[in-house]
Amino acid sequence: MCYGAERPPTRDQFNASSRPLWPADNAAEDLRGRLAETAARLARARAREAELSRRLEEMKRFVSVMEILETYLKRRFVEERDRVERLLAPRLRN
Repeated sequence: MCYGAERPPTRDQFNASSRPLWPADNAAEDLRGRLAETAARLARARAREAELSRRLEEMKRFVSVMEILETYLKRRFVEERDRVERLLAPRLRN
């Protein structure tokens, strides 16, 4: 083969440019693409899971605070009701 003033192609150039893609090459490319899509979906799912876990912990803290507040308000209500009953009790006896 005569290339004139040009240098002959290297083995890598020859393999990459002149060889047609065979069905196995297409299948491998397809599998690589599918693997990349799966990896991207997995990364998104893990990020979503982390966000949902964070939100769940935040909601648990909120519920805990609400339970504490509910207990406090119930106790205050009973204390105030008892105080009012004591204040009104002498008047009700007369």
